[in-house]
Amino acid sequence: MNEHLASFGYRDVDPAQKPALVRGVFERVAHRYDLMNDLMSGGLHRLWKDAAAARVNPQPGEFIVDCAGGTGDMARRLSAMGQAARRRRGGREARIVVVDYSAAMIGAGQRRAAPGVLWAVGDGQALPIATAAADAYCISFGLRNLADVQGALVEARRVLRPGGRFVCLEFSKPAGALSRLYDAYSFNLIPAMGAAVAKDADAYRYLAESIRRFPGQERLAAMMQSAGFGRVSFTNFAAGVCAIHQGWAL
Repeated sequence: MNEHLASFGYRDVDPAQKPALVRGVFERVAHRYDLMNDLMSGGLHRLWKDAAAARVNPQPGEFIVDCAGGTGDMARRLSAMGQAARRRRGGREARIVVVDYSAAMIGAGQRRAAPGVLWAVGDGQALPIATAAADAYCISFGLRNLADVQGALVEARRVLRPGGRFVCLEFSKPAGALSRLYDAYSFNLIPAMGAAVAKDADAYRYLAESIRRFPGQERLAAMMQSAGFGRVSFTNFAAGVCAIHQGWAL
């Protein structure tokens, strides 16, 4: 890919065009997004998100950014964990702000409110949040949809206070025979499910392509370090089908 272009699936586009293209994809499928996640992963995405939320580990009084948070699936987990910590320890309610570029996704999420969850339509590369304001930042299956992954990591580091936590859950690179099986599943069955359930095969074909063009585990870890994160680590799930990357704003 030309370094001055952004990937939109297997197409290379002007970075300025990608946000609108991605927004169009998610606005078309917002009404079936959560259902499709269950169908595509056989429900495993719920376990992966539980694991990512546990890494964020919300505490009373904290301010947490859920970037590209869409319909609030992660935010509701973080809210529940924050409420449980508050019952144990007392203190103020944790605040979780969902920032997503798609108003349709935000709208779908707001219909299922949770304590302490705020909503904002915004760009993950120019967050409407003050510098060093957040205790934690998470992004779940959203980093690959941003026009400039490195720029988004730098922006995440900007909004985190010293000692703040960064957690990214994203599809990654499985190895060996599983990789070939996963490709066959992604490029054949997922678009077919998208056509049947969300009435949009192209949107889910884009999602499969975007996964293939996203940096692998080691490369993403290096990009996090370049963005200013320390103690960077990652954990594979389902033999590398997805991974949690974690780092600290040191």
